[in-house]
Amino acid sequence: VQLQASGGGLVQAGASLRLSCAASGRTFSGGTMGWFRQAPGEEREFVVAIRWTGGSSIYADSLRGRFTVSRDISKNTMYLQMNSLKPEDTAVYYCAAATSRIIHSALGEPSSWYYWGQGTLVTVSS
Repeated sequence: VQLQASGGGLVQAGASLRLSCAASGRTFSGGTMGWFRQAPGEEREFVVAIRWTGGSSIYADSLRGRFTVSRDISKNTMYLQMNSLKPEDTAVYYCAAATSRIIHSALGEPSSWYYWGQGTLVTVSS
């Protein structure tokens, strides 16, 4: 199984970016996919998770409203639309996946996730 994250880049504050995470090797029907981010010198931080079946999503409270997750089942790809970007959004963004449903309380724990992509760097300048 491979997760390939892409779409990062250098943007100015207020701009938008859309990240993609393409999964290959299996589908995640019944499972969960999500995004984490890690800023320099910081711990990996939960951003959002999406249930592959049904499409319900769970966001980190601090990011709700600016970030939107979606998925295209036919392409086995998850997206993260990021709007009104701020310098504090600068980080490496990682996609992650699990073949089973992760309970809500465990979504924020990196150890709950089984597969990880390589990360894509988002840099927001002020």
